[in-house]
Formats: sequence, C-alpha cells, structure tokens
Amino acid sequence: MWRKKRFYIIIALVFILGTTAYMNRGALVMMGFDWFLQGHVEGKLQETYKPLEGREPTVVSKKKQDPFSILLLGIDQRGNEIGRSDSLLYTVVRPQDGHMLLLSIPRDLYVDIVGKERKDKINHAYAFGGAGMTIDTAEKLFDAPIDYYASINFEGFRDVIEAIGGIALPIDEDIVNDDPGHEYFVIKGGQDLYNGVDALNYVRYREDSDMNRTERHQQFLHAIIEKAMKLKQWSKIPSLIDIMGDNFSTDIPPGKLVDLAQQMLSSEQLQMYSHTLKGKGSRLKNGGAWYYFADEEDLGDVQAMIQNWLNPNVPSSQLILPPKYASDEELDRGMIAQPQGN
Repeated sequence: MWRKKRFYIIIALVFILGTTAYMNRGALVMMGFDWFLQGHVEGKLQETYKPLEGREPTVVSKKKQDPFSILLLGIDQRGNEIGRSDSLLYTVVRPQDGHMLLLSIPRDLYVDIVGKERKDKINHAYAFGGAGMTIDTAEKLFDAPIDYYASINFEGFRDVIEAIGGIALPIDEDIVNDDPGHEYFVIKGGQDLYNGVDALNYVRYREDSDMNRTERHQQFLHAIIEKAMKLKQWSKIPSLIDIMGDNFSTDIPPGKLVDLAQQMLSSEQLQMYSHTLKGKGSRLKNGGAWYYFADEEDLGDVQAMIQNWLNPNVPSSQLILPPKYASDEELDRGMIAQPQGN
C-alpha cells in the first residue's frame, strides 16, 4: 500500500533547517553555532544537494533576511520507482521575523500540467516529469515563483520519528483502519508518544474526508516541531541527516541551509501559519476519475497572500493571514476578506 503512505515533507526541512536553531538556542550560541554547523553538518548536507537538470540555481536575494519560497514534496515511492507527490506544500519562509506560511495543495487538484499540455491531478506531475514539472505546475497555479524544492519519501519519515523517540499526537480514541481495500492497522489512543509507524498511519488514515486528513497532517506537523524544540540534543543533527540519506533531496545549497539556520536563530520565535486550498471534489464523468476543483475566490486570495508574504518590505504586522488566524482587527481592516488591497 505504498501509494497510500502520506506525510509532510516539512519534517525534513524542520530538522535540517529551523529546528537546528531551536533545539537548544542557548547551548548553540555558547558552543559556537557557526563552528558546529560548519564542522559537522555542512559536509553531510552535500549528499542531499540534488539540483534539477535544466533549472538554473536560484539567487533569491543578496540580503540573507529576504523571504523565499520552497515547494515541499512528500513522495510516495518504492525502490527505484519515480512515485507520485502525495503531499505538496507551497512554503514561504521569512527568516527575518521567523514566520512561515504553509499552503497545502490537495493531491487530486485538477490543474494544467505544465509541459504536458493537458489537465490532470497535480500529483501526476511528479510521475510525468519529476520535481521540475511539479515546480512549473505549482508556479502556474499560484502565479508565483518557487525558489527551491525539497522532497522526502516514506523511509526517511519513519526513521526520523524513531530517531527522536516518537512524538505526541492528539489521539483520544483508537483509530482502526479496517477497509478491505486498504492496509489494516490500529493506532491505540491515549499514548504519551507515538512511534514512526503509528505517526505514519496517523497522517495516511483514509477513512474520512480529505479536509480531516489535512487537519491531521497539520497537527502532526506542529507535534513534530514541538518535539524537536524540546529535544535539547542538537548533537543529533548529523545523525538525523544520515538517516535521511537517499530519502531526502533538495536544490538548496548546503551553505544556504546553514545560513537559514543562523537566520532563524536570530528571530524571537517561530510562527507557522497553514492553509489548505479550498474547493470541492467530483468526477468529470460518470465512472471517471475523482478530482478536486479549486475554489477560484480562495485561489485568488491565496495568490495575493503569497505575494504579500514574499514582499520583504511588508512587516510581520501587515502580513495577510489565512482566515482561521484572522483577528477581529484584521477582518475590520479587510486583510483577510480583501487581501488584494494590501
């Protein structure tokens, strides 16, 4: 059931980038952050650096603090198969203020596949043309640039969770996946920590709506970051990178990864805001494939939100937030209902 194994690629980014700085901020500063990363991490990151053929390396800005975008891909892959991108997040990172915007793209979203001259599910872009075609397709969808990509597959997900000793998940009652068409599993509720297998099953459980699964993905994301911030075992970073091995790929140069960790260290706190592209599912014809169709109004708001977040001149107080984070003041100012006016 490899095609049903879902997870968030963001875990790789968290461990290799931001949480490096947050595992034990005081210790890192006292021990010499530059020395630690340069001496133990940057060399290992060379194995994860896999630029895409035909895509020029991105020079985001001469200023290290400027925002940039990353397309995060969770790849459903086995052995030497290409696989499909079952999890896609368009992510904006703002190093100066420590803010991150995570925009979830439903894997069944019906879009123009750039390079194929046809419409199809967005997760098929990876099978057709790898990360490059997926990037091109997502850039057209959001009418916004993608500076970098990062991808992870199933093995990396499970092993990293095991390496950090499990994570806490909001599971009050047992989750039983007993559909005959899916892999059977049981996740016991009420545990203090959940291991890699349970965590994987939690994010890939399919017995309810796509929106509920997305909510679980976001809960998982926050849970793993909270655990990483509490570890206070920053010396594990090199071994975590070893665990990722061939399961993690990115075109972010190792030096850029190091710089990003330094930048995130200087911010007061990490703030993450998530949103899932709204829409509805249906079939184009009876008996045909199931697709997810974007809500055009929400898509327009998301495009405006991305431009707002990518603008280095916009202070954190003026960022357009996803609707679920909207305060009464923001609603009064129209920052949520009319983001195009900012």
